[in-house]
Amino acid sequence: MNKITLTILLSIVLGKINQVNAQTTCACCTNHHQQFDFWVGDWIVFDTLNTQIGENLIVKLEDHCIINEHWTSATGSTGRSYNYFDSADSTWNQLWIDNQGSNLKLKGKAESNKMVLKSALLPGKKIDFYYNRITWTKINNDEVTQVWEILDKSDNILTMVFKGIYKRKL
Repeated sequence: MNKITLTILLSIVLGKINQVNAQTTCACCTNHHQQFDFWVGDWIVFDTLNTQIGENLIVKLEDHCIINEHWTSATGSTGRSYNYFDSADSTWNQLWIDNQGSNLKLKGKAESNKMVLKSALLPGKKIDFYYNRITWTKINNDEVTQVWEILDKSDNILTMVFKGIYKRKL
């Protein structure tokens, strides 16, 4: 084998090794980690009367391990959420924090074209205990709905807190 042939062969082998390394170094590039990718994007959010109620920029961070939400309402309130897939228990988790001092912790699973996250059972003021449940539904590539409901401890819907219709900015 001459030097040129050996150099070419070595380049091919090293190239294949680099391809394998590139494929295995992304710990959060699994199908599970991509289940909420339909929400990633730059969105204008409307209520059910088609009135703009805010804007939401959803991006992936930390080598695709975090989905980060940047919410700004039409009235100026802001908030962020950090969403991640936990391989230890195969759940999606969200921590929401806003500029009003509120926070919300949710956990759940993906369904077909949906993400359903629910809080732990919380003590209430009007009822003894309740859950928060938020469901994101992919309508198509350019539209997602988000519905936030309050449930009693038997999972009956008590009220809808929020319904946002996300339309992708063009």
